[in-house]
Formats: sequence, C-alpha cells, structure tokens
Amino acid sequence: QTLDSFIDSTATVTRADGSTEIMGLTPEQKADFIEGYYNEGKQFGDGLMYTMPLSKSTEVLYYNKSFFDANGIKVPTTWAEMEQVCAQIKAIDPNSIPLGYDSESNWFITMCEQYKSPYTSATAPHDLFDNAQNQAFVKMFRDWYQKGYLTTQKLYGAYTSGLFTSTTDVTSYMSIGSSAGATYQRPAKGSDGQYPFEVGIATIPQVSETNKKVISQGPSLCVFNKSNPQEVVATWLFVKYLTTTVEFQAEFAMASGYVPVLKSVAENEVYADFIDSADGGDYVAALSAKVCLEQQEAYYTSPAFNGSSTARDQVGALIAKCLTLTDDAAIARAFQDAIDECEYNN
Repeated sequence: QTLDSFIDSTATVTRADGSTEIMGLTPEQKADFIEGYYNEGKQFGDGLMYTMPLSKSTEVLYYNKSFFDANGIKVPTTWAEMEQVCAQIKAIDPNSIPLGYDSESNWFITMCEQYKSPYTSATAPHDLFDNAQNQAFVKMFRDWYQKGYLTTQKLYGAYTSGLFTSTTDVTSYMSIGSSAGATYQRPAKGSDGQYPFEVGIATIPQVSETNKKVISQGPSLCVFNKSNPQEVVATWLFVKYLTTTVEFQAEFAMASGYVPVLKSVAENEVYADFIDSADGGDYVAALSAKVCLEQQEAYYTSPAFNGSSTARDQVGALIAKCLTLTDDAAIARAFQDAIDECEYNN
C-alpha cells in the first residue's frame, strides 16, 4: 500500500516499555535520507510513496591502479576521455580488452540519463528509447567494440570482473560493475601474500560534468495492505526502524557491502572508521562505499510500471546485439524490434 499516510502521521505510538514516538517521520528524518534513494519510492507515475530505501548500491569504475600509475594514465571522468584511455591501453597491451561492462541494461539506461534522452515513461506511451540520440551512442560504442576497446557480460559470457582480475592471458584494466561487488573486483593474493595489483575505484564516466548521473539500485521495503490494521501499523514501524536508525544502517552497510541510505551514517564513529580504512586491497569494500557516498547527488532511478522490466531486458539485449552489427540500418531495425517486443509482451 502507499506509505504517505504513515510518513506524514503525527499520531503518538506507545512502545511496550512505555516510551513513545510519533508514527510518521520527522522533518529531520526525511531530510536525512539521501535524496535519490528516498525518491525511488515515488517512481510509479502517481507521485505517491510506495517503498522506503533499505540499502543501496550503484555502479562504479574499477581500474588497475598499479597499471595506471606505472603508465601515467589518467582515470577517465568523461566518455570522451574513456575512448582516449582505451586507445592508450590498447597501444601498451594490444592483447587486452581495456574495458568490461557488467550490466548492458544499466549501461543503456544510464546513457539515456546522461544524455537526457528518452528511455521510458511511467505514463503511456511507455517505451521511448528508439530515438536518434540513443542510436548515436550505441553506434559510438559499437565502433569501440570493433576496435577491441570493450566487452560486456553477455558478449564475454561471464561477469567481466573475471577479465579484470585475470593476471594471465587476456585481461582488462577497467571494469564497470556493482559497487556492492567490490571484493569480486579484487585479484587473489599471490603466493607471497600480496595482491598482484592495487584496485582503484572512481565514479563512472559522464557525458557532461553538469549532468552527472549514476544508477541507484538495491533493496527497498514495502508494506502490504492486510486485513488486520494493527499488523500493518507494526510493519510500518519496523520499516521505519530499519530505514531511520543510524546504528542499524551503519552495521548493515558494513556487513552487506551496500551503502547506507542516511547522510548522518557518515558521522557514526564505527562507520567513519570503516570508511577511513579504505584502500585498494583488503579494504576495497570500504573504498567502494566511500566513492558511493561522494557521488550521492548524482543518483537516479527509472520509472516503474507494468512492463518496465521488459523494457530493461530489451535495451540490455539491444546494446549487446548492436555492438556486433556493422550496418547502421541493422541497428535501426534492432531498435524497432526491441520496441515491438516491449509492446507485444505488454
């Protein structure tokens, strides 16, 4: 059910120990949420709140810091710089695939956000991703793929973290993947007990510094509308506790690899010590969390509607397919086929 009546309630609740609290959220509690995470609960087209954020992850750019430092390579902050870096890496190691991207769907949707080009809408017509701007960035990445600059999970056949952490045969020097999977982007220690290379983590490249966008993903909580109203109230109070209690948010974030949804967790002494431990080796998960917290103003979510998961699947398959096509007309047909699939399935 919608949560607005709970969030805005000023009713007093008496706990079993006799202490009290208000049913809803105080203005301070609302303001403490990272805005992009909180607003995810409103992405259903009617402006109402359906979910509360529990913990989140995003995508980050993992890079081989040891290799970058040794070769004087600057970490790319834009896609234009990324193309230059891929060319640099290819010149140094011709057998490498400089960049791996784990989620084709996230990639397509994030590029739409960065370019401010249509993807989907919560209201009909829903599927808007077949347009000139989106075809243009897909063709750009197609050209990169043809030059051997990149691969994706579907094309590689596995998570590209395996390519990134490889120290034999073909390897990559950059990987874009989930911030919650940082330990999977770290190579295994050698027989000497040392990591083969240090991992660096940065925000993913952007189209423009004035419109930074990175995806918000991870678990949110909802409340089911049950016949027993007291059961519903109790569920809301539990959701409220999980999402607004700083100590819980800190502990859960450190244990899970996800990041907290409250700004004030950064001031929690235990969590602050965790972030201070960040490095590109044993504490790479802390380094990932640190980057996530630093880019909190850039988070976005996509509209949710009946059929939004189909659109997500279709654009993921679309970009993987188009990277292998040499004919621009075939790319245009692939876009139309993806739209047709969305309309057929919904």
